[in-house]
Amino acid sequence: MLLLGDSDVRKLLPMKEAIEADKEAFLLHTRGETEVPVRVGFELPGGAGHALFMPAYVKGSLGRVGIKIVSVCPGNPAKGLPSVPAQMLLVDSETGEVCAMMNGAEITRIRTGAISGAATDILARADASVAALFGTGGQAGSQLEALLCVRPLREVRVFDASPERTETFIARMSGLAEQYGAKLVRAASPNDAIRGADVITTVTTSAEPVFDGSRAEPGTHVNGVGSFTPDKRELDDSLLRRARIFVDSREAVLAEAGDFLIPEAAGRFDRNMISGEIGDVIAGKVPDRTHPEQITVMKTVGFAVLDVVAADRVYRNALERGVGERVSV
Repeated sequence: MLLLGDSDVRKLLPMKEAIEADKEAFLLHTRGETEVPVRVGFELPGGAGHALFMPAYVKGSLGRVGIKIVSVCPGNPAKGLPSVPAQMLLVDSETGEVCAMMNGAEITRIRTGAISGAATDILARADASVAALFGTGGQAGSQLEALLCVRPLREVRVFDASPERTETFIARMSGLAEQYGAKLVRAASPNDAIRGADVITTVTTSAEPVFDGSRAEPGTHVNGVGSFTPDKRELDDSLLRRARIFVDSREAVLAEAGDFLIPEAAGRFDRNMISGEIGDVIAGKVPDRTHPEQITVMKTVGFAVLDVVAADRVYRNALERGVGERVSV
């Protein structure tokens, strides 16, 4: 079995390749070449947190089975440990043995950023030059990098409820932005962030919408990333009414995304408003934006096929470059 740590994963899965891996995952899923059981979760003893098991089988040319084991333990930082530890396991398709175990937190971070990169590449206007980023947590850096990879952005407005976190994030990420010819600026308010923005990405833990969708500019593309439980939402009703809406996995989103479930329960959203999965667009089954002034939305909650396809890329690259530690168990 090959062991791959977080630094190995970062080295073996650059963002541009992760974006292509996500596109492949979306297409395979839409074609019905995947099996994705509902994830299984257990409460840990003593209320320490939850352990989640996310398996998937990707058929076709990939032929790969994998599972991500991720725990959510809020008390871990006090112990000097990550609050969301995760490991990703891949199974050899011929022997059934586990052939690789790698850092699942890095897989999640990179492939989730790549979701927004893929959606922006497919749905945003080609001339998009200004972006707004809501949230500065652990996922924000990869979201920023993915946007920079797919559009020639000159400015990214960053908004967070904490101005101090915003300034820290800008100081940490400005070097990356400058490599792509972009400037990071702190937005004073949500309205300030989205004014004139061509792309908006929300990656927060907010339970309420983070910006006024009625103020989104015509032609804007929006990535809704942060909310992934039925009781939380980042996108408001006005945005959904104005937008052409896409999702990563219809089944997963309609089971988990409060962005849709909350307004649906109040009679303000109909799931038929969803134009299709992003894989439908890649497959040519559904058009993307139908005119330049149209607002597009991509809502994602993530699903295990993305992890398996990304991890397979990491594993193949590791074998090719001789990276990782071989162990017998």
